[in-house]
Amino acid sequence: MSDRTTADGTLNATEGDPDDFAVQVSDQVESFIVAIAEIAKGDDPDSAVPHLLLQVSQLLLAGGRLGAHQDIVPDERYEPDVGPEPDVDELRERLAALLDPVDVYAEVFDPYKTRTAPVPCRISDDLADAVTDLRHGMAHYRAGRVSEALWWWQFSYLTNWGPTVSAALRALQSLVAHVRLDTPLDDLDGLDTDSGSVEGDDGDLEAEAGAVMAAEIAAPLGLKQR
Repeated sequence: MSDRTTADGTLNATEGDPDDFAVQVSDQVESFIVAIAEIAKGDDPDSAVPHLLLQVSQLLLAGGRLGAHQDIVPDERYEPDVGPEPDVDELRERLAALLDPVDVYAEVFDPYKTRTAPVPCRISDDLADAVTDLRHGMAHYRAGRVSEALWWWQFSYLTNWGPTVSAALRALQSLVAHVRLDTPLDDLDGLDTDSGSVEGDDGDLEAEAGAVMAAEIAAPLGLKQR
């Protein structure tokens, strides 16, 4: 199996060297994919949110390393075909059911755009979309196209799964904080990702706050109040 070379001249072989950048990133990517699939099965719903918080945090460590790395240049000019993308609809639906009623959250898409209104997002959508991106790169990696895999993971981190998973991390961390600090959650029952905005007629997200309390969701989501 031939080595693949990144932009800085570092060889990235798939021989399993634990000190190799590509091996470390691929291990973290594969660990995330497997862990999310296991969590989505719902066998241990009492630990769902803490486990998701941990897995998302670990994935973003790999993303940070990819973002800090100089531009990775694949060996081939055009991306080789990896075949049909595996369907993630079942994964998405399982996660949505597991996270109900806290799946929907408010997020500012670009914090550097002034006067940007928050938009509704779903943790289940964010994680399922990230799995799609990560699997795409993993298909290249397993085929021995290491530089292609690293390029794809870096590019999609900057353009897609990095922002969405970072947003999901903020939502999960906020959820844990609400429960651990005994702070009521706003009622998001009327908020949907199809609405295009989190603002109501009066522009106040807290107009119907208080219906969903931390105490009511702590047990089924694996969180305990202090």
